Amino acid sequence: MNSIWATLLGLGDKLAAHVLLSSAAIALGIALALPLAIWASRSETVARATLGFASLVQTIPALALLALFFPILLSLRAVFGEGLPTLGFLPALLALALYALLPILRNAVTAQANLDPGVIEAADGVGMSFWQRLRLVEAPLAAPYIMAGIRTAAVWTIGAATLSTTIGQPSLGDPIFAGLQTQNWVLVLAGCIASAGLALVADALLGTIERGLRTRRRLLTAGGLGAVALGILAALAVQFAGRSEDRIVIGAKGFSEQYILARLIGQRLEKAGYAVGYRDGLGSAVAHRAVSTGAIDILVDYTGTIWTNQMERSDNPTRDAMLAEIIDWESRTSGTHVLGRLGFENAYGLAMPRAAAASAGISGIGDLATKGQGMTIGGDPEFFERPEWIAVRDTYGLRFAARRNFAPTFMYNALQSGEADVIGAYTSDGRIAADDLVILDDPQGAFPNYDAIVLLAPETGKDERLLEALRPLVGAIDVAAMREANLSVDREENKVSFEEAARRLAQRAGVETP
Repeated sequence: MNSIWATLLGLGDKLAAHVLLSSAAIALGIALALPLAIWASRSETVARATLGFASLVQTIPALALLALFFPILLSLRAVFGEGLPTLGFLPALLALALYALLPILRNAVTAQANLDPGVIEAADGVGMSFWQRLRLVEAPLAAPYIMAGIRTAAVWTIGAATLSTTIGQPSLGDPIFAGLQTQNWVLVLAGCIASAGLALVADALLGTIERGLRTRRRLLTAGGLGAVALGILAALAVQFAGRSEDRIVIGAKGFSEQYILARLIGQRLEKAGYAVGYRDGLGSAVAHRAVSTGAIDILVDYTGTIWTNQMERSDNPTRDAMLAEIIDWESRTSGTHVLGRLGFENAYGLAMPRAAAASAGISGIGDLATKGQGMTIGGDPEFFERPEWIAVRDTYGLRFAARRNFAPTFMYNALQSGEADVIGAYTSDGRIAADDLVILDDPQGAFPNYDAIVLLAPETGKDERLLEALRPLVGAIDVAAMREANLSVDREENKVSFEEAARRLAQRAGVETP
Protein backbone atom coordinates (compact mmCIF):
# COMPACT_ATOMS: atom_id res chain seq x y z
CA MET A 1 0.00 0.00 0.00
CA ASN A 2 2.86 2.38 0.82
CA SER A 3 4.37 1.83 -2.62
CA ILE A 4 1.07 2.71 -4.30
CA TRP A 5 0.79 5.95 -2.33
CA ALA A 6 4.41 6.82 -3.08
CA THR A 7 3.77 6.21 -6.78
CA LEU A 8 0.57 8.29 -6.69
CA LEU A 9 2.45 11.18 -5.11
CA GLY A 10 4.95 11.03 -7.95
CA LEU A 11 2.28 11.44 -10.63
CA GLY A 12 1.76 15.18 -10.15
CA ASP A 13 3.07 16.21 -13.56
CA LYS A 14 1.12 13.44 -15.32
CA LEU A 15 -2.05 14.38 -13.44
CA ALA A 16 -1.59 18.04 -14.35
CA ALA A 17 -1.12 17.17 -18.04
CA HIS A 18 -4.19 14.91 -17.90
CA VAL A 19 -6.33 17.66 -16.31
CA LEU A 20 -5.28 20.23 -18.92
CA LEU A 21 -5.84 17.90 -21.86
CA SER A 22 -9.22 16.67 -20.61
CA SER A 23 -10.52 20.12 -19.67
CA ALA A 24 -9.41 21.62 -23.00
CA ALA A 25 -11.05 18.76 -24.92
CA ILE A 26 -14.31 19.12 -22.98
CA ALA A 27 -14.28 22.89 -23.48
CA LEU A 28 -13.72 22.47 -27.22
CA GLY A 29 -16.46 19.83 -27.33
CA ILE A 30 -18.86 22.27 -25.64
CA ALA A 31 -17.85 25.05 -28.04
CA LEU A 32 -18.62 22.79 -31.00
CA ALA A 33 -21.76 21.14 -29.61
CA LEU A 34 -23.79 24.14 -28.42
CA PRO A 35 -23.88 26.09 -31.73
CA LEU A 36 -24.62 22.84 -33.56
CA ALA A 37 -27.44 22.13 -31.10
CA ILE A 38 -28.98 25.56 -31.67
CA TRP A 39 -28.78 25.07 -35.42
CA ALA A 40 -30.14 21.53 -35.15
CA SER A 41 -33.11 22.71 -33.08
CA ARG A 42 -34.18 24.84 -36.06
CA SER A 43 -33.61 22.18 -38.73
CA GLU A 44 -34.48 18.48 -38.62
CA THR A 45 -32.03 17.80 -41.45
CA VAL A 46 -29.18 19.41 -39.53
CA ALA A 47 -30.19 17.50 -36.39
CA ARG A 48 -30.02 14.17 -38.19
CA ALA A 49 -26.71 15.01 -39.85
CA THR A 50 -24.96 16.30 -36.73
CA LEU A 51 -26.17 13.52 -34.44
CA GLY A 52 -25.30 10.96 -37.11
CA PHE A 53 -21.76 12.32 -37.40
CA ALA A 54 -21.28 12.43 -33.62
CA SER A 55 -22.57 8.86 -33.32
CA LEU A 56 -20.22 7.74 -36.11
CA VAL A 57 -17.24 9.22 -34.27
CA GLN A 58 -18.21 7.23 -31.17
CA THR A 59 -18.03 3.98 -33.16
CA ILE A 60 -14.33 4.59 -33.88
CA PRO A 61 -12.13 3.16 -31.11
CA ALA A 62 -10.52 6.00 -29.17
CA LEU A 63 -7.02 4.63 -29.81
CA ALA A 64 -7.61 4.59 -33.57
CA LEU A 65 -9.12 8.09 -33.52
CA LEU A 66 -6.08 9.43 -31.68
CA ALA A 67 -3.68 7.76 -34.12
CA LEU A 68 -5.56 9.03 -37.18
CA PHE A 69 -4.86 12.64 -36.32
CA PHE A 70 -1.10 12.16 -36.75
CA PRO A 71 -1.22 11.66 -40.56
CA ILE A 72 -4.03 14.24 -40.86
CA LEU A 73 -1.98 16.95 -39.15
CA LEU A 74 1.13 15.87 -41.02
CA SER A 75 -0.65 16.44 -44.34
CA LEU A 76 -1.93 19.83 -43.10
CA ARG A 77 1.64 21.06 -42.68
CA ALA A 78 1.54 21.84 -46.39
CA VAL A 79 -1.09 24.48 -45.56
CA PHE A 80 -0.13 25.70 -42.09
CA GLY A 81 3.65 25.26 -42.24
CA GLU A 82 6.20 22.94 -40.66
CA GLY A 83 5.53 24.35 -37.20
CA LEU A 84 2.15 22.59 -36.94
CA PRO A 85 2.42 20.00 -34.12
CA THR A 86 1.70 16.44 -35.23
CA LEU A 87 2.27 14.66 -31.91
CA GLY A 88 1.29 15.41 -28.35
CA PHE A 89 -1.32 17.89 -27.20
CA LEU A 90 -2.91 19.06 -30.47
CA PRO A 91 -3.89 15.69 -32.01
CA ALA A 92 -5.00 14.43 -28.60
CA LEU A 93 -7.11 17.57 -28.07
CA LEU A 94 -8.84 17.28 -31.45
CA ALA A 95 -9.57 13.57 -31.13
CA LEU A 96 -10.90 13.80 -27.56
CA ALA A 97 -13.02 16.85 -28.39
CA LEU A 98 -14.74 14.84 -31.12
CA TYR A 99 -15.21 12.01 -28.64
CA ALA A 100 -16.82 14.41 -26.15
CA LEU A 101 -19.17 15.83 -28.77
CA LEU A 102 -21.94 13.20 -28.81
CA PRO A 103 -23.30 13.29 -25.23
CA ILE A 104 -23.23 17.09 -25.10
CA LEU A 105 -24.84 17.47 -28.50
CA ARG A 106 -27.47 14.79 -27.91
CA ASN A 107 -28.55 16.23 -24.57
CA ALA A 108 -28.61 19.78 -25.93
CA VAL A 109 -30.70 18.81 -28.96
CA THR A 110 -33.06 16.73 -26.80
CA ALA A 111 -33.47 19.57 -24.31
CA GLN A 112 -34.28 22.04 -27.07
CA ALA A 113 -36.76 19.65 -28.70
CA ASN A 114 -38.62 19.08 -25.43
CA LEU A 115 -39.05 22.69 -24.36
CA ASP A 116 -42.68 23.53 -23.55
CA PRO A 117 -44.16 25.09 -26.73
CA GLY A 118 -46.28 27.33 -24.55
CA VAL A 119 -43.18 28.93 -23.04
CA ILE A 120 -41.74 29.58 -26.50
CA GLU A 121 -45.05 31.09 -27.67
CA ALA A 122 -45.17 33.29 -24.58
CA ALA A 123 -41.64 34.54 -25.26
CA ASP A 124 -42.59 35.32 -28.84
CA GLY A 125 -45.80 36.96 -27.65
CA VAL A 126 -43.99 39.51 -25.50
CA GLY A 127 -41.84 40.47 -28.47
CA MET A 128 -38.55 38.78 -27.60
CA SER A 129 -35.98 38.57 -30.38
CA PHE A 130 -34.37 35.25 -31.30
CA TRP A 131 -31.29 35.94 -29.20
CA GLN A 132 -33.29 37.26 -26.26
CA ARG A 133 -35.46 34.14 -26.27
CA LEU A 134 -32.38 31.92 -26.52
CA ARG A 135 -30.53 33.69 -23.71
CA LEU A 136 -33.38 34.39 -21.30
CA VAL A 137 -35.73 31.44 -21.85
CA GLU A 138 -34.30 28.47 -23.74
CA ALA A 139 -30.79 28.45 -22.25
CA PRO A 140 -31.87 28.48 -18.57
CA LEU A 141 -34.44 25.73 -19.17
CA ALA A 142 -32.03 23.54 -21.18
CA ALA A 143 -28.95 24.14 -18.99
CA PRO A 144 -29.50 21.26 -16.49
CA TYR A 145 -29.92 18.75 -19.33
CA ILE A 146 -26.86 20.07 -21.15
CA MET A 147 -24.84 19.81 -17.93
CA ALA A 148 -25.87 16.16 -17.65
CA GLY A 149 -24.39 15.61 -21.11
CA ILE A 150 -21.23 17.47 -20.14
CA ARG A 151 -20.86 15.21 -17.09
CA THR A 152 -21.05 12.13 -19.28
CA ALA A 153 -18.58 13.64 -21.76
CA ALA A 154 -16.17 14.50 -18.95
CA VAL A 155 -16.05 10.95 -17.61
CA TRP A 156 -15.60 9.52 -21.12
CA THR A 157 -12.90 12.03 -22.00
CA ILE A 158 -10.89 11.56 -18.82
CA GLY A 159 -10.88 7.81 -19.38
CA ALA A 160 -10.01 8.04 -23.08
CA ALA A 161 -7.26 10.58 -22.39
CA THR A 162 -5.11 7.80 -20.89
CA LEU A 163 -4.67 6.53 -24.47
CA SER A 164 -3.04 9.80 -25.54
CA THR A 165 0.26 8.33 -24.34
CA THR A 166 0.40 6.45 -27.66
CA ILE A 167 0.71 9.72 -29.62
CA GLY A 168 3.26 11.31 -27.33
CA GLN A 169 1.03 13.32 -24.97
CA PRO A 170 1.93 12.92 -21.27
CA SER A 171 -1.04 11.71 -19.26
CA LEU A 172 -2.06 9.25 -16.57
CA GLY A 173 -1.78 6.64 -19.31
CA ASP A 174 2.03 6.84 -18.97
CA PRO A 175 2.24 4.78 -15.75
CA ILE A 176 -0.50 2.43 -17.02
CA PHE A 177 1.26 1.63 -20.28
CA ALA A 178 4.68 1.42 -18.64
CA GLY A 179 3.30 -0.81 -15.91
CA LEU A 180 1.58 -3.14 -18.38
CA GLN A 181 4.79 -3.40 -20.40
CA THR A 182 6.89 -4.38 -17.37
CA GLN A 183 4.10 -6.07 -15.39
CA ASN A 184 4.59 -3.51 -12.64
CA TRP A 185 1.10 -3.64 -11.18
CA VAL A 186 1.80 -0.84 -8.71
CA LEU A 187 2.28 1.54 -11.64
CA VAL A 188 -0.84 0.24 -13.38
CA LEU A 189 -2.95 0.50 -10.24
CA ALA A 190 -1.65 3.98 -9.42
CA GLY A 191 -2.49 5.22 -12.92
CA CYS A 192 -5.97 3.68 -12.78
CA ILE A 193 -6.69 5.08 -9.30
CA ALA A 194 -5.56 8.56 -10.34
CA SER A 195 -7.61 8.49 -13.55
CA ALA A 196 -10.72 7.13 -11.84
CA GLY A 197 -10.33 9.58 -8.96
CA LEU A 198 -10.03 12.50 -11.37
CA ALA A 199 -13.17 11.37 -13.21
CA LEU A 200 -15.11 11.10 -9.94
CA VAL A 201 -13.98 14.54 -8.76
CA ALA A 202 -14.84 16.09 -12.13
CA ASP A 203 -18.26 14.44 -12.13
CA ALA A 204 -18.94 15.64 -8.59
CA LEU A 205 -17.99 19.25 -9.42
CA LEU A 206 -20.00 19.27 -12.63
CA GLY A 207 -22.89 17.69 -10.70
CA THR A 208 -22.72 20.62 -8.28
CA ILE A 209 -22.97 23.05 -11.19
CA GLU A 210 -25.89 21.04 -12.62
CA ARG A 211 -27.78 21.16 -9.31
CA GLY A 212 -27.16 24.88 -9.06
CA LEU A 213 -28.61 25.44 -12.53
CA ARG A 214 -31.58 23.17 -11.90
CA THR A 215 -32.50 24.77 -8.56
CA ARG A 216 -31.55 28.31 -9.66
CA ARG A 217 -29.03 28.57 -6.79
CA ARG A 218 -26.37 30.86 -8.17
CA LEU A 219 -24.02 30.39 -5.22
CA LEU A 220 -23.93 26.64 -5.79
CA THR A 221 -23.28 27.12 -9.51
CA ALA A 222 -20.55 29.68 -8.86
CA GLY A 223 -18.92 27.42 -6.26
CA GLY A 224 -18.74 24.50 -8.68
CA LEU A 225 -17.37 26.70 -11.47
CA GLY A 226 -14.83 28.21 -9.08
CA ALA A 227 -13.60 24.79 -7.95
CA VAL A 228 -13.21 23.68 -11.60
CA ALA A 229 -11.29 26.86 -12.42
CA LEU A 230 -9.01 26.42 -9.40
CA GLY A 231 -8.24 22.84 -10.44
CA ILE A 232 -7.30 23.93 -13.96
CA LEU A 233 -5.15 26.80 -12.64
CA ALA A 234 -3.35 24.41 -10.27
CA ALA A 235 -2.69 22.05 -13.18
CA LEU A 236 -1.31 24.95 -15.23
CA ALA A 237 0.99 25.92 -12.38
CA VAL A 238 2.34 22.39 -12.02
CA GLN A 239 2.67 21.84 -15.76
CA PHE A 240 4.51 25.02 -16.65
CA ALA A 241 6.42 25.89 -13.47
CA GLY A 242 10.10 25.89 -14.38
CA ARG A 243 9.45 24.21 -17.71
CA SER A 244 12.02 24.88 -20.41
CA GLU A 245 10.66 25.57 -23.85
CA ASP A 246 13.95 24.55 -25.46
CA ARG A 247 13.84 20.84 -24.70
CA ILE A 248 15.28 17.85 -26.50
CA VAL A 249 12.40 15.41 -26.97
CA ILE A 250 13.38 11.75 -27.06
CA GLY A 251 10.90 9.28 -28.55
CA ALA A 252 10.42 5.67 -27.55
CA LYS A 253 8.33 2.84 -28.95
CA GLY A 254 6.13 0.78 -26.66
CA PHE A 255 8.48 -1.82 -25.20
CA SER A 256 10.99 -1.94 -22.35
CA GLU A 257 14.20 -1.67 -24.37
CA GLN A 258 13.02 1.58 -25.94
CA TYR A 259 12.12 3.11 -22.58
CA ILE A 260 15.55 2.21 -21.19
CA LEU A 261 17.52 3.50 -24.17
CA ALA A 262 15.54 6.75 -24.22
CA ARG A 263 16.45 7.32 -20.54
CA LEU A 264 20.08 6.41 -21.24
CA ILE A 265 20.24 9.08 -23.95
CA GLY A 266 18.30 11.54 -21.80
CA GLN A 267 20.62 11.10 -18.83
CA ARG A 268 23.68 11.84 -20.97
CA LEU A 269 22.07 14.94 -22.43
CA GLU A 270 20.96 16.20 -19.02
CA LYS A 271 24.52 15.88 -17.77
CA ALA A 272 25.61 17.84 -20.84
CA GLY A 273 23.27 20.66 -19.83
CA TYR A 274 20.21 19.97 -22.00
CA ALA A 275 16.59 20.01 -20.83
CA VAL A 276 15.00 16.69 -21.82
CA GLY A 277 11.47 15.40 -22.37
CA TYR A 278 10.14 11.99 -23.45
CA ARG A 279 7.44 10.79 -25.83
CA ASP A 280 6.84 7.15 -24.93
CA GLY A 281 4.72 4.35 -26.36
CA LEU A 282 4.87 5.41 -30.04
CA GLY A 283 4.16 2.96 -32.86
CA SER A 284 6.98 2.19 -35.31
CA ALA A 285 5.61 4.17 -38.25
CA VAL A 286 4.55 7.12 -36.09
CA ALA A 287 7.92 7.21 -34.30
CA HIS A 288 9.93 7.26 -37.52
CA ARG A 289 7.76 9.94 -39.13
CA ALA A 290 8.00 11.94 -35.92
CA VAL A 291 11.80 12.06 -35.91
CA SER A 292 12.05 12.67 -39.65
CA THR A 293 9.67 15.64 -39.42
CA GLY A 294 11.13 17.08 -36.22
CA ALA A 295 8.12 16.28 -34.02
CA ILE A 296 10.65 14.51 -31.78
CA ASP A 297 14.40 15.06 -31.73
CA ILE A 298 15.91 11.62 -31.11
CA LEU A 299 14.81 8.02 -31.62
CA VAL A 300 16.46 4.63 -31.37
CA ASP A 301 15.25 2.61 -34.34
CA TYR A 302 16.30 -0.65 -36.00
CA THR A 303 17.80 -1.13 -39.43
CA GLY A 304 15.46 -3.97 -40.44
CA THR A 305 12.40 -1.96 -39.44
CA ILE A 306 13.44 1.03 -41.53
CA TRP A 307 14.52 -1.20 -44.42
CA THR A 308 11.23 -3.09 -44.70
CA ASN A 309 8.62 -0.69 -43.32
CA GLN A 310 9.89 2.72 -44.40
CA MET A 311 12.02 1.96 -47.47
CA GLU A 312 9.75 -0.96 -48.52
CA ARG A 313 12.73 -3.09 -49.48
CA SER A 314 12.45 -6.88 -49.64
CA ASP A 315 16.08 -7.78 -50.39
CA ASN A 316 18.46 -8.65 -47.57
CA PRO A 317 21.96 -7.19 -48.05
CA THR A 318 24.87 -7.41 -45.63
CA ARG A 319 24.74 -5.48 -42.38
CA ASP A 320 27.14 -2.74 -43.52
CA ALA A 321 25.53 -2.37 -46.95
CA MET A 322 22.08 -2.02 -45.38
CA LEU A 323 23.25 0.66 -42.96
CA ALA A 324 24.99 2.60 -45.73
CA GLU A 325 21.83 2.62 -47.84
CA ILE A 326 19.70 3.65 -44.85
CA ILE A 327 22.03 6.57 -44.08
CA ASP A 328 21.82 7.73 -47.69
CA TRP A 329 18.03 7.29 -47.85
CA GLU A 330 17.40 9.15 -44.58
CA SER A 331 19.62 12.02 -45.72
CA ARG A 332 18.02 12.29 -49.17
CA THR A 333 14.36 11.95 -48.18
CA SER A 334 14.14 13.96 -44.94
CA GLY A 335 17.58 15.07 -43.78
CA THR A 336 17.37 12.76 -40.75
CA HIS A 337 20.84 12.20 -39.27
CA VAL A 338 21.99 8.65 -38.44
CA LEU A 339 24.47 8.85 -35.56
CA GLY A 340 25.48 5.19 -35.79
CA ARG A 341 24.93 1.72 -34.35
CA LEU A 342 24.66 1.25 -30.61
CA GLY A 343 26.45 -2.07 -30.92
CA PHE A 344 23.74 -4.69 -30.52
CA GLU A 345 21.02 -6.22 -32.64
CA ASN A 346 17.42 -6.64 -31.54
CA ALA A 347 16.06 -8.85 -34.27
CA TYR A 348 12.71 -10.48 -34.67
CA GLY A 349 12.91 -14.24 -34.31
CA LEU A 350 10.46 -17.07 -33.78
CA ALA A 351 10.90 -18.44 -30.26
CA MET A 352 9.67 -21.56 -28.46
CA PRO A 353 10.26 -23.07 -25.03
CA ARG A 354 13.43 -25.13 -25.39
CA ALA A 355 11.84 -28.28 -23.96
CA ALA A 356 8.79 -28.00 -26.25
CA ALA A 357 10.95 -27.42 -29.31
CA ALA A 358 13.16 -30.42 -28.50
CA SER A 359 10.14 -32.63 -27.84
CA ALA A 360 8.58 -31.70 -31.19
CA GLY A 361 11.86 -32.00 -33.06
CA ILE A 362 11.84 -28.34 -34.11
CA SER A 363 15.13 -26.49 -34.49
CA GLY A 364 14.50 -24.16 -37.40
CA ILE A 365 11.66 -22.11 -38.85
CA GLY A 366 11.38 -24.56 -41.74
CA ASP A 367 10.33 -27.31 -39.32
CA LEU A 368 7.21 -25.29 -38.50
CA ALA A 369 5.98 -25.69 -42.07
CA THR A 370 5.15 -29.34 -41.38
CA LYS A 371 4.84 -29.39 -37.58
CA GLY A 372 3.27 -26.03 -36.80
CA GLN A 373 -0.14 -26.43 -38.43
CA GLY A 374 -1.77 -27.34 -35.14
CA MET A 375 0.03 -24.63 -33.18
CA THR A 376 -0.87 -21.10 -32.10
CA ILE A 377 1.55 -18.30 -32.91
CA GLY A 378 1.64 -15.07 -30.93
CA GLY A 379 3.09 -11.69 -31.79
CA ASP A 380 3.11 -8.08 -30.70
CA PRO A 381 0.25 -5.85 -31.93
CA GLU A 382 1.99 -4.96 -35.21
CA PHE A 383 3.98 -8.13 -35.93
CA PHE A 384 1.53 -9.85 -38.28
CA GLU A 385 1.09 -6.70 -40.38
CA ARG A 386 4.81 -6.15 -40.88
CA PRO A 387 6.53 -7.05 -44.17
CA GLU A 388 9.06 -9.18 -42.27
CA TRP A 389 6.37 -11.57 -41.06
CA ILE A 390 4.89 -11.83 -44.54
CA ALA A 391 8.34 -12.59 -45.96
CA VAL A 392 9.01 -15.30 -43.34
CA ARG A 393 5.54 -16.80 -43.76
CA ASP A 394 5.88 -16.99 -47.54
CA THR A 395 9.53 -18.09 -47.58
CA TYR A 396 8.86 -21.10 -45.35
CA GLY A 397 5.21 -21.70 -46.25
CA LEU A 398 4.04 -21.31 -42.65
CA ARG A 399 0.49 -22.07 -41.59
CA PHE A 400 -0.76 -22.07 -38.01
CA ALA A 401 -4.01 -23.12 -36.39
CA ALA A 402 -4.43 -19.70 -34.78
CA ARG A 403 -2.77 -16.32 -34.57
CA ARG A 404 -2.95 -14.11 -31.47
CA ASN A 405 -1.75 -10.61 -30.61
CA PHE A 406 -0.26 -9.75 -27.22
CA ALA A 407 1.46 -6.79 -25.64
CA PRO A 408 5.22 -7.47 -25.95
CA THR A 409 5.74 -8.58 -22.35
CA PHE A 410 2.63 -10.77 -22.31
CA MET A 411 3.87 -12.80 -25.29
CA TYR A 412 6.27 -14.56 -22.94
CA ASN A 413 3.51 -15.23 -20.41
CA ALA A 414 1.47 -16.72 -23.25
CA LEU A 415 4.22 -19.26 -23.92
CA GLN A 416 4.36 -20.23 -20.25
CA SER A 417 0.57 -20.57 -19.95
CA GLY A 418 0.19 -22.51 -23.20
CA GLU A 419 -1.90 -19.83 -24.90
CA ALA A 420 0.76 -19.67 -27.61
CA ASP A 421 3.22 -22.29 -28.85
CA VAL A 422 5.48 -19.95 -30.84
CA ILE A 423 6.00 -16.20 -30.58
CA GLY A 424 7.64 -13.48 -32.64
CA ALA A 425 10.22 -12.58 -30.00
CA TYR A 426 12.90 -9.92 -29.73
CA THR A 427 16.39 -11.43 -29.66
CA SER A 428 17.73 -8.86 -27.15
CA ASP A 429 14.99 -9.62 -24.63
CA GLY A 430 16.29 -10.87 -21.30
CA ARG A 431 13.35 -13.25 -20.90
CA ILE A 432 14.65 -15.49 -23.70
CA ALA A 433 17.38 -16.78 -21.42
CA ALA A 434 15.37 -16.39 -18.20
CA ASP A 435 12.46 -18.47 -19.59
CA ASP A 436 14.78 -20.96 -21.33
CA LEU A 437 13.52 -20.19 -24.81
CA VAL A 438 15.21 -21.05 -28.09
CA ILE A 439 15.26 -18.82 -31.19
CA LEU A 440 14.56 -21.00 -34.20
CA ASP A 441 17.17 -20.99 -36.98
CA ASP A 442 16.44 -18.89 -40.07
CA PRO A 443 18.60 -20.59 -42.74
CA GLN A 444 16.87 -18.74 -45.60
CA GLY A 445 17.65 -15.34 -44.04
CA ALA A 446 14.03 -14.23 -44.28
CA PHE A 447 14.40 -11.90 -41.31
CA PRO A 448 16.68 -8.91 -42.03
CA ASN A 449 19.21 -7.68 -39.49
CA TYR A 450 17.97 -5.25 -36.83
CA ASP A 451 20.93 -3.23 -35.60
CA ALA A 452 19.88 -0.58 -33.10
CA ILE A 453 20.76 2.86 -34.48
CA VAL A 454 20.30 6.40 -33.19
CA LEU A 455 18.32 8.78 -35.40
CA LEU A 456 18.28 12.55 -34.96
CA ALA A 457 15.81 15.00 -36.47
CA PRO A 458 17.21 17.16 -39.29
CA GLU A 459 17.77 20.26 -37.15
CA THR A 460 18.88 18.33 -34.08
CA GLY A 461 21.56 16.56 -36.13
CA LYS A 462 23.25 19.93 -36.71
CA ASP A 463 23.94 20.44 -32.99
CA GLU A 464 27.59 19.45 -32.67
CA ARG A 465 27.59 19.69 -28.86
CA LEU A 466 24.67 17.24 -28.69
CA LEU A 467 26.38 14.89 -31.15
CA GLU A 468 29.54 14.98 -29.05
CA ALA A 469 27.54 14.01 -25.95
CA LEU A 470 26.00 10.99 -27.70
CA ARG A 471 28.95 9.67 -29.76
CA PRO A 472 30.36 7.59 -26.87
CA LEU A 473 27.21 5.42 -27.11
CA VAL A 474 28.06 4.30 -30.65
CA GLY A 475 29.25 0.69 -30.58
CA ALA A 476 29.27 0.64 -26.76
CA ILE A 477 26.33 -1.64 -25.91
CA ASP A 478 26.51 -5.36 -26.57
CA VAL A 479 23.51 -7.66 -26.66
CA ALA A 480 24.34 -9.27 -23.30
CA ALA A 481 24.27 -5.87 -21.57
CA MET A 482 20.99 -4.97 -23.28
CA ARG A 483 19.40 -8.29 -22.31
CA GLU A 484 20.42 -7.74 -18.71
CA ALA A 485 18.93 -4.25 -18.70
CA ASN A 486 15.69 -5.45 -20.29
CA LEU A 487 15.34 -8.28 -17.79
CA SER A 488 15.91 -5.93 -14.86
CA VAL A 489 12.64 -4.11 -15.65
CA ASP A 490 10.67 -7.09 -16.98
CA ARG A 491 11.29 -9.69 -14.28
CA GLU A 492 8.61 -10.35 -11.70
CA GLU A 493 10.77 -9.71 -8.63
CA ASN A 494 13.36 -7.04 -7.80
CA LYS A 495 12.27 -4.82 -10.67
CA VAL A 496 14.08 -1.56 -11.22
CA SER A 497 12.84 1.62 -12.89
CA PHE A 498 13.70 2.51 -16.47
CA GLU A 499 15.94 5.28 -15.14
CA GLU A 500 17.86 2.91 -12.88
CA ALA A 501 18.16 0.31 -15.65
CA ALA A 502 19.61 3.02 -17.90
CA ARG A 503 22.17 4.02 -15.27
CA ARG A 504 23.24 0.40 -14.81
CA LEU A 505 23.46 -0.07 -18.57
CA ALA A 506 25.68 3.01 -18.87
CA GLN A 507 27.93 1.66 -16.13
CA ARG A 508 28.24 -1.78 -17.72
CA ALA A 509 28.86 -0.28 -21.17
CA GLY A 510 31.51 2.05 -19.77
CA VAL A 511 29.79 5.21 -20.98
CA GLU A 512 29.04 6.93 -17.69
CA THR A 513 29.51 10.68 -17.84
CA PRO A 514 32.05 11.95 -15.29
